[in-house]
Amino acid sequence: MSNIYKRILHYQNQKFLKIKRKIEIAVISDVHLGTYGCHAKHLLTYLNSIEPKKLILNGDIIDVWQFSKRYFPKSHLKVIKKIMDLSACGTEIIYITGNHDEMLRKFSGTTIGNISIVNKLSLELDGKKAWFFHGDVFDVSIQNAKWLAKLGGYGYDLLTLVNRLINWYLERRGKERYSLSKKVKNGVKGAIKYINDFERIISDIAIENAYDYVICGHIHQPKMAYFENKFGKTMYLNSGDWVENFTALEYQFKRWKIYNYNKDKLAPFVIDDEFNNMEIKELIAAITIIDRHSK
Repeated sequence: MSNIYKRILHYQNQKFLKIKRKIEIAVISDVHLGTYGCHAKHLLTYLNSIEPKKLILNGDIIDVWQFSKRYFPKSHLKVIKKIMDLSACGTEIIYITGNHDEMLRKFSGTTIGNISIVNKLSLELDGKKAWFFHGDVFDVSIQNAKWLAKLGGYGYDLLTLVNRLINWYLERRGKERYSLSKKVKNGVKGAIKYINDFERIISDIAIENAYDYVICGHIHQPKMAYFENKFGKTMYLNSGDWVENFTALEYQFKRWKIYNYNKDKLAPFVIDDEFNNMEIKELIAAITIIDRHSK
């Protein structure tokens, strides 16, 4: 096969692969922009690959708890810019507040263009009721000892930073990635019980209120499962996170599925070229600029 033919074939494949998937709803949560654990480039690749009618940001998108002026990389700003661009192109953006971005709760009910901020959301999807919220309201550790939860957040961020260094070394050696936080969670009975209790409580309340779907984040554990009690059943869905799992929820053709970045073989949707050459000041200007004609 000649080099010219290879180039033509490569171009055609790239053109074919870059066809964006049109989906009805995409749900992401626990991105934690502004922390070392956030994998913003992975998320950008995913957002570049889809055209959702609705994009639901289910809490902890920006980590205000651990926000520092010294650390907010270019790629993190690009995520915000990408979300705003999706909004400008017609995607409805619904930002559901979480505990790490709880300062936005005072703006609940605010709508700017296609972007709205809420604390919870109820939708009817093809004749079925769906309940969206972050999930921290059912977290006893946050409700009773917020300072302890914040301290745990710093510890988790440090753990993910160490994990990134370990995975960088493993990848250079051609070995499989390793998750320290998953190892810790799976090895601690209390953590497993907490997750099981969290899922059960939320599902029971959803059944009590006649919701067919209950969608949350918060615990960084992607999952899709039916829960049932004597009063009925519901489908519990968790969108996972973009710190270690790199997952999202997608709704299309009356069905939910978990998107997993690590299992997606179509990876041509790198950061948009227009973003690559933008300086941080230009990105900030692009995010904060107000169209005078919209006033």
